[in-house]
Amino acid sequence: MALNVTELRGGAVFKADGALWQVVTYEHIKMGRGSGTVKLKVRNMKTGSTTEKGFITGARVEEANVERRKSQYLYNDGANKQSGDIVASSAYNDGENYYFMDQESFEQFTIPVSIMAGQEKYLLDGLEVNIIVAEEEPISIELPNSLQYEITDTPPGEKGNTVSNVFKEATMNNGLIVKVPMFMKVGEKIKVDTRTGDYVERVK
Repeated sequence: MALNVTELRGGAVFKADGALWQVVTYEHIKMGRGSGTVKLKVRNMKTGSTTEKGFITGARVEEANVERRKSQYLYNDGANKQSGDIVASSAYNDGENYYFMDQESFEQFTIPVSIMAGQEKYLLDGLEVNIIVAEEEPISIELPNSLQYEITDTPPGEKGNTVSNVFKEATMNNGLIVKVPMFMKVGEKIKVDTRTGDYVERVK
């Protein structure tokens, strides 16, 4: 099925030049009385590299067949190794592969960190996510809008400081670093917005 380029908003996936591309940003530029152009920043779903593509308004591209599969995060293969064995871990470093299991078929998917667009830093062992699959190839993950973490390291706050708009850095139980209110302590749980990386609230 062909798509008009004006339909290619952020997150859309299409086929061009023998590759799958996901739209990062979309801009429609009008040129006087002419038809205008559509300027896209796109990510190659195979390599993770980004580039810009331009189309005249009215141009069409081939739509990719995209589906979402509910899956569970298992582990990554390069974060921590002890005695040569792969250990389940949520640490995140460049060059690693991340393993997920389809909750219906129990098929395992491997997604390289290069195409995860930074979302790997929010992963927790056993977390359920949607795997975005295009043309039978896993291309990215879709996280819940917010997730719960436990603080494992943070400087002590000043005694009696209960002000919520003064922040300090805290390390979560998966290595994620989040700015939290000064009164938060090690062992407390918080909710984090996975779209922005911001602290949302303390979980009681």
